[in-house]
Amino acid sequence: MTETIAQPHSPWSKSTWYQAKPEARQPNVIDFKNVTKTYLKGTPKEFTAIRDVDFHVEDIVGKGEFICLLGPSGCGKSTVLKLIAGLTPQFPATEGEVLVFGDEVVGPGADRGMVFQEYTAFDNRTVLDNIAFGLECRGMPRRERYDLVRTWIEKVGLNVTKDQYKYPHQLSGGMRQRVAIARSLVLKPRIILMDEPFGALDPLTRLRMQDLLIHLWKEVQATVFFVTHSISEAVYLGDRILVFSNSPGTILLEERVPPPDRPAMEMQREAEFNDVVCYIRDYIADLESKGSKKEQTP
Repeated sequence: MTETIAQPHSPWSKSTWYQAKPEARQPNVIDFKNVTKTYLKGTPKEFTAIRDVDFHVEDIVGKGEFICLLGPSGCGKSTVLKLIAGLTPQFPATEGEVLVFGDEVVGPGADRGMVFQEYTAFDNRTVLDNIAFGLECRGMPRRERYDLVRTWIEKVGLNVTKDQYKYPHQLSGGMRQRVAIARSLVLKPRIILMDEPFGALDPLTRLRMQDLLIHLWKEVQATVFFVTHSISEAVYLGDRILVFSNSPGTILLEERVPPPDRPAMEMQREAEFNDVVCYIRDYIADLESKGSKKEQTP
């Protein structure tokens, strides 16, 4: 179940750094209703990844919500994403309900796009054809889809002239993730699911990709779920942060944070930004310490 920390304890509660403004809202984009996922149920290898996860995401008019999932490895963050995506073996939930736009998830859908940490480009396709793959599957005429893809090559910071005919092995890690993001966003999904997409990048490239993602998110106005192990990344990117416990994962902390209005490199130098990072870090450390003591109690 979700535990909400009293706002007076939050470093931004008395600060002008973050003053939430009311938004006009539509019916929920996503509802997780007491969701539990157990793998290999009824076998000796039975394993519960998440338990009683409950949260709701409203549709903000003119702006999707950016939600970051934080927690230790193996706590079920990726399971949450893949339950929303309708991907097996995570899908379906063992208990509870997963709803997207009010309807129960029955499998993958065009309203949801996913970007993984692993590079998922087709090795035998150029940048142009990798990004165009989904449009090709939808039957969009060749000229029309290539024209659209070229605009997205530019939007993600690649060079159409130099890069469109390159193959994945000719690209850096950051360039491959730009291709993956473009391939997802060109299909105009209403929900974007990102599973540690910047985890393998060097620190400077990672900051640049964070800035790019915020720019694109503001343009497409989609709801984003972003899994990360980096607290500073979550504080910079997110409107809301969900902190998960050790496995089986439950939501221990839910905090709203200010939307970024400056580049990541600039914001992460600021004292108030780092106060927020330390607040969440210390909260997680305290929870882990209490959990460790509880395990050692005979």
